Formats: sequence, C-alpha cells, structure tokens
Amino acid sequence: MQFTDRLYEKVRPIWQKNHQHPFVQGIGHGTLDQEKFRFYMVQDYVYLIDFAKLFALGAVKAKDPKTMGEFAKLLDSTLNEEMSLHRQYAERFGISPDELENAHPSPVTLAYTHYMLHVSENGTLAELVCALLPCMWSYWEIGKDLSRIEGSISHKFYGEWVSMYSSDEFGSLSKWLIDLLNEITAGKSEEELKRLEEIFLNTSRFEYMFWDMAYHEEMWPIDE
Repeated sequence: MQFTDRLYEKVRPIWQKNHQHPFVQGIGHGTLDQEKFRFYMVQDYVYLIDFAKLFALGAVKAKDPKTMGEFAKLLDSTLNEEMSLHRQYAERFGISPDELENAHPSPVTLAYTHYMLHVSENGTLAELVCALLPCMWSYWEIGKDLSRIEGSISHKFYGEWVSMYSSDEFGSLSKWLIDLLNEITAGKSEEELKRLEEIFLNTSRFEYMFWDMAYHEEMWPIDE
C-alpha cells in the first residue's frame, strides 16, 4: 500500500461528508441558492490567492528543476485558469471586479489559508503537499461524482464548475501531486508519516468547514 492509499482510507469518512453536504449536492442537482454560490465564489477567490502561494513555496522547496517546473505549472493553472473561472462566474452572478478584488476573508477562509501557509512555510516539501493536496484531490473526486448526475454539466449556472473539476486536465494535476507524495514519503519513519497524516486530515476537515461556511454564508459573528 502506498502512502496516499493509506491517506485515502483514513480520510474517507470526512470526504463522504463533503460529498453529501447540501452545498455540494445543490451544485450537482442545480438546486443550490444562487446567493450561497455567490458567497462561495467570493470567498473561494480570496482562498485561491493564498492557495496559489503554496505552489510558489513548492517550487522553492523542490530539490530538482523538473519538480520546480511542475509546481510552476500548478501556479500558472491556478492563477490563470481556475481563477479565470471565478471571474467568469463573478460576471454571471453580478459580482463586480471591485467587490471580488477587495473582498475580506471569512473566519474559516482565514483559518484555513493561514494553517496551510504556516505548515508550508515552516515544514518540509512532504508537509506542504499534504497541506494542499486534500483541496485538489477532493475537488476532483467531487467533480467526478457530480458529473454523473444527469444534467449537471449542462446546467446554466453550475455546469462549468462541474465540468472543470471533473476534467482529465484537472485530474492530471492531482495525480501528479499524489505520485510526488508517494515518492517523497518512501522510507520515512512511522512518526513522520503520522505527522503528515494529521496535516492531511486537518486540511480535509477545513474543506468540510469551507463548504459549510459557504452554505450558511458565515462571516464574523460580530460586525466591526
């Protein structure tokens, strides 16, 4: 069993809850309130700005030019493809460029991104990959799952989202990270693997919290 097989089995209960969350199911069935998705798009845009920094850190921590180049590709894909989808949705949902660029993070967005950046800045390359992989891998799994729902890909508002995250192109990025993690964890002690497992579990938990935050449109409980 490779390390990512172990991670997948360990995190399966959390990911099942992610798949079953009413926000996720609402996207797939086309029943999600558009205001909730609008809230999500703004927060996810804020999230992706920090998420992209993880790929830049990955290039710094990589030991060879090939791995550095792959992280550079991931950085480019996030900034120029995934965030482009968000900008397109912004227009569709009436989100102005000013609102998008000047949005403030929710408490969950702030906690999630700061956790990943803290782990990645202070840890090893393996720790960095374990911090960022649950987002990409679980989105690919969700995308594939939702794409099997009749009409999900052709839906007027959510079809592009489902199509992007279920695509082979997006999946190939996740596969590369999965293979890299298996490669760089080979021969590590059980103590090290447990530390990596905990990071992977934590960011998977944050993924659930992000869906739930978006569904309830939760910002700070006390307004400034």
